[in-house]
Amino acid sequence: MMSKDRHVFETMGKARVVVENGKVVEVSKPLLDYCPLWAKIRGIKELNEKVIQENIEFRIQDFGMCTADREVELEVFVGFGASETFMTALRRGLLDATVTVCEGAGTVITSDPALVQGIGARLSGVIETTPVEGIIEKIKDKGGKILDPPRIDQVAGLQMALELGYERVGVTVSILADAERCRAISKQAVIFGVHLTGISRKYAEKFYEITDLITACASPHIRELAKEKALLQAGTAIPIFALTSMGKELLLERAKEIGDTLLLNTMRLPVLPEERQPEPLV
Repeated sequence: MMSKDRHVFETMGKARVVVENGKVVEVSKPLLDYCPLWAKIRGIKELNEKVIQENIEFRIQDFGMCTADREVELEVFVGFGASETFMTALRRGLLDATVTVCEGAGTVITSDPALVQGIGARLSGVIETTPVEGIIEKIKDKGGKILDPPRIDQVAGLQMALELGYERVGVTVSILADAERCRAISKQAVIFGVHLTGISRKYAEKFYEITDLITACASPHIRELAKEKALLQAGTAIPIFALTSMGKELLLERAKEIGDTLLLNTMRLPVLPEERQPEPLV
């Protein structure tokens, strides 16, 4: 009997979505009604279960998400996303390797800019995943390394990257305990806090102490704390904040590779135009 593969995401307003054997089997109500990122990229004015199911089905169809047909090299999706920022940092020699997550493979270690972009570009909030042989093979073909057994474990991924001889490693984390353990095993790691909609004020404060870069998602606390702590902000709707000089350097390098026009200006952070924020902030 074929074993069932199962992937759980929190995506598009933090709805919980379950995909089994390439089919969407569950979509919960999202926490947000509106996300400026989805409005801009896909023209989605209101987030609801139907729209989210259609979008996930589109991703499965379009680039094979959650299936053996998965493409692992994809175009740039947003100007300043975590995968885009890491891709540029690898390309420019600011990072030696990255530790990110891919559905069907779990934690992935790579020094290939195209691969980190490809696996992360159109993925959000993978909470659980089971191995998909076709995805794992493609990642390995591109020189990516995967934990044995394949699973999501960012701390083990960072440990493995260091054992492979990489020194300056970029790692995405969405759980505070992971951020703390990653920092404990490497002072040089560049830690990027991602997928943080709904975190508490206390957790947000701790993330600010540990990470180099943090995405605001739909968190009021991350936006608020930027007033005292952020050195640089990229984007205004779902801003990314650099919290250390290394984080700042990564965002500035990324800015150099963006084809669109850019505004660089000194001002008090955060800059948050009201009409462009997610609704509600949670």
